[in-house]
Amino acid sequence: MISFIVDPINNILWGQGQILIYLLLFAGFWFSFKLGFIQLRYFKYMFSVMKGSTTSDKSGISSFQALCTGLSARVGTGNLAGVAMAISLGGSGAVFWMWVIALLGMATGFAESVLGQLYKVRDDHKEFRGGPAYYIRSGLGKPWLAILFSLCLFLGYGISFSAMQANTISDALNNTFNIPSEYSGAIIVLLAGSIVAGGLRSIARFAELIVPFMGLAFIAVAVVVTLMNIQLLPSMFTDIFLSAFGLTEAGAGALGAAIKNGIQRGLYSNEAGAGSVPHAAAGASPVPNHPVAQGYVQMLGVFLDTMVLCTCTAVVILLSDITISGEMEGIRMTQNAMTAHFGSGGNYFVAAAITLFAFTSVVANYAYAESNLHLFKLDNKFGRITYTGAYLFMVYWGASASLKQVWGMADMALGLMTLVNIYAIVLLTPTIVNLTKDYQAKLKNEEQPTFVEADVEFQGTTEEGVWAKR
Repeated sequence: MISFIVDPINNILWGQGQILIYLLLFAGFWFSFKLGFIQLRYFKYMFSVMKGSTTSDKSGISSFQALCTGLSARVGTGNLAGVAMAISLGGSGAVFWMWVIALLGMATGFAESVLGQLYKVRDDHKEFRGGPAYYIRSGLGKPWLAILFSLCLFLGYGISFSAMQANTISDALNNTFNIPSEYSGAIIVLLAGSIVAGGLRSIARFAELIVPFMGLAFIAVAVVVTLMNIQLLPSMFTDIFLSAFGLTEAGAGALGAAIKNGIQRGLYSNEAGAGSVPHAAAGASPVPNHPVAQGYVQMLGVFLDTMVLCTCTAVVILLSDITISGEMEGIRMTQNAMTAHFGSGGNYFVAAAITLFAFTSVVANYAYAESNLHLFKLDNKFGRITYTGAYLFMVYWGASASLKQVWGMADMALGLMTLVNIYAIVLLTPTIVNLTKDYQAKLKNEEQPTFVEADVEFQGTTEEGVWAKR
């Protein structure tokens, strides 16, 4: 039944229609051009803006916590299972197209995060909430479209994505330790439930502790693998670039698969343009106190996720001697590659890594959908309990579901969200450009870039009092 609904929609979005591939490439080029290739010109600055990023207040989490929360959702199965899936279906050339969509996606991620900050609101607890539904409603004045996005978000982050992350965890643990899926699902539900019960701040604190540790550990392992196989690096990169343009023995027949799977899995991993990360960006009290500051922070998140962590997984797989079958493979392919490098210890490491990576995503996914309860006036005890119950049920179901079924639902939800979000942020381009010019002009004048509503022409309205001086 699920496949009967999901497969035709995915065929239009990702398959023969490939609407989203063209749309995301357009958005990446559009914002790169309109913002003067900000991801290249301000590459160094996006690191320096993290100074003072640990400062938070009673209204919002810190910029560093927002970055880690965004990375919690980004850094998950897309980095370990998704990269393996892209390579198994699209060959090594898929890695190149993941890099392309990440580089372009940095500008798209910047744009949507700036909007998430500008149009944020205070919820019933006087804490910041925001995201595409809020900037669609307040910036574009289209409440019906805001509701449509929120429904897609609940389908994706509230239901499908957490189920898919749980599926990957249970598959890895079953493959390595023979733990039955229903046991894995029950444990994930208990642990996730204990964290999400504390809301966004609890999730942000968890992300702040776990994400840097697991990211650095994975990078360190990839560096060791690279050093162990340093003589194979030139041929690996040659193969990536030749395969990306259909110039290997497999020929042009593999070109379409490389582009499709590289872009699809690259988007799934870094989420640029999907409208997810603006929820984390909106929850922050930025330093400097300007919407554009969070744009730079989340642009860094896209870079770290795909250009760094996804590349680490690709290196581990492509430097191993495992066979790329051409059939859909997920986390087990990454486990097999790591085992080829380190013996059985590699299998255990990937099982531990994917458990941590995917679990942080399970938790962050909750926060994104929960941010939209305020839009429906369900930011109360009844609304939270109902949503939390549905979320935990889907986590448990996902642990035992089939790989194809869960990924199909996730692809559909991500695609529908992306369609609505790209439409909205393109219409809001004048606001993004004006805010960016205001920030950069203040930087050049050696001022602390503080947002003053009277200084910038923007579309729609912001919530009263949100941008009062802190």
